[in-house]
Amino acid sequence: MPKNSIHYQHIVEDQMELVCRYLPDCTLTFANQAYCRYHEKSRNHLIGKSFLPSVRPDDRRVVLDFIKSTSPENPISTEIQQITKSSGEIFWVEWRRRALFDDTGNLQEIQSVGRDVTEYKKTEEALKASEEDLRRKNIELERKNNALTEVLEHIEHQKMQIKDDMIANVNELLIPLLDQGDIIIDGGNSNFLDSIRRTQYLESKGLRFIGTGVSGGEEGARHGPSIMPGGSPDAWPFVKDIFQGIAAKVDDNVPCCDWVGKDGAGHFVKMVHNGIEYGDMQLISESYHLLKDLVGLNHDEMHLVFAEWNRGKLDSYLIEITRDIMAFRDADGKPLLEKILDTAGQKGTGRWTAINSLDLGIPLTLINEAVLARSLSALKDDRVEASKVLSGPIESFNGDKAAFVKDIHDALYASKIISYAQGYMMMRAAAQEYNWDLNFGGIALMWRGGCIIRSVFLGEIKHAYERNPELTNLLLDPYFKTEVGNAQSAWRRVVAKAVMHGIPVPAMSSALAFFDGYRHERLPANLLQAQRDYFGAHTYERVDRPLGEFFHTNWTGTGGSITAGSYDA
Repeated sequence: MPKNSIHYQHIVEDQMELVCRYLPDCTLTFANQAYCRYHEKSRNHLIGKSFLPSVRPDDRRVVLDFIKSTSPENPISTEIQQITKSSGEIFWVEWRRRALFDDTGNLQEIQSVGRDVTEYKKTEEALKASEEDLRRKNIELERKNNALTEVLEHIEHQKMQIKDDMIANVNELLIPLLDQGDIIIDGGNSNFLDSIRRTQYLESKGLRFIGTGVSGGEEGARHGPSIMPGGSPDAWPFVKDIFQGIAAKVDDNVPCCDWVGKDGAGHFVKMVHNGIEYGDMQLISESYHLLKDLVGLNHDEMHLVFAEWNRGKLDSYLIEITRDIMAFRDADGKPLLEKILDTAGQKGTGRWTAINSLDLGIPLTLINEAVLARSLSALKDDRVEASKVLSGPIESFNGDKAAFVKDIHDALYASKIISYAQGYMMMRAAAQEYNWDLNFGGIALMWRGGCIIRSVFLGEIKHAYERNPELTNLLLDPYFKTEVGNAQSAWRRVVAKAVMHGIPVPAMSSALAFFDGYRHERLPANLLQAQRDYFGAHTYERVDRPLGEFFHTNWTGTGGSITAGSYDA
């Protein structure tokens, strides 16, 4: 580039910097003024065509194009120009040019106003880039949605083939469609051991997993359920507002949903919830059996009994719906309840609870009996045949009906306390086994609303753990100790009378047996250990020696000193 052209370019850049950045509203003949400054010509030199031969070709083109497009009737044009300085810096100028004409229509002068629009253009460019990025993401999202639709259709067509581990198969179908950090949520009644495994597996793939228990049934779906999430802890902040927003609310709008713990903790707590649900339903069914077949109440009378119970300590969803069931009539005006086949179904969560209680070594006697009671009910044909040949006491009652109804209330209430005490024992053991930090009071709050076992009773459990977060058993809390103590006599009368009259009450009686066993300092397990050592050399500990020191006795004189080698065998 010729020397004078380079100098001219620098003059133009200097003028542009000055005008656009510091005097954005100033009007001047920008290129013309730079030309005059370099050639030391007067402003008059710019008038007419004498200006054109002196400017650079690019400037000349701009001016000529502008002159062609203007007239006295249309003297203004606007243009945005991208300019690269000799330093390499890029900025944009909006030029607003005006042509001045004399009375005869001859061009007298061209004036330009330069305004720095660099920030605007950068924003505009960024917005365009953002829009393009959003367009690409929408295309990718549409692709993934179409792929997900194909996955769901595949599941629908193949669900019979993959039902043994449907969640695992769905996960495998989803993984290729997901990005690092995406979250898979399992909101079904999955086994907590599967959720532990799935959390580990999906995290190894760079994904997050939430296994969440959901309880509430139809009413929960309409008005908000109880939600018990666990899984990948770093996934919780992303879904917290969503989960707590749709969950049931209690007290001062407190959601019945909070983080339970890592991996399978959420599904474990839901499993225990379902086990307690089994227990509550069995206890209420046993109460119904006593009221109907022993006390001799009709459905209208039982409706009133359950309605009264629902206004007191037993206020709960299950008592409430039992009240309504007692009042419901079929099309012929007769109670519908008596037309329903007495065979109870189950989907497995109660059985899982019973199995895991054995794995953890927790005496979940009431819930286990509730599960077994459903199994016994399923033997309908066998029971029909047995009823023809097996006899028992006559089911009749000659005492004070009102007093005994109150006794049944207290027996149900005391047994319910045992059910929850056992459930919390199991959660405490699981927290130690699986290294979970469970908030027991918080769990009670999650169950206060939305779920099947919701009741005012749960508020007292929350208070118990607020009083003592290290509480080992609800029965040791002052409130529940007093409540069970007050109900104990009625509880024993009900179980005894049920036994004497041949009414099966496996949940109530097992709850009472657990209570008596738990309150005894010494149980006959010493004989069990003696028997085990006798036939299997399993050894035993002695009360007069330090714990952890094991002994074997040669009971027959011929067994020798060899032991089984495993105390837990």
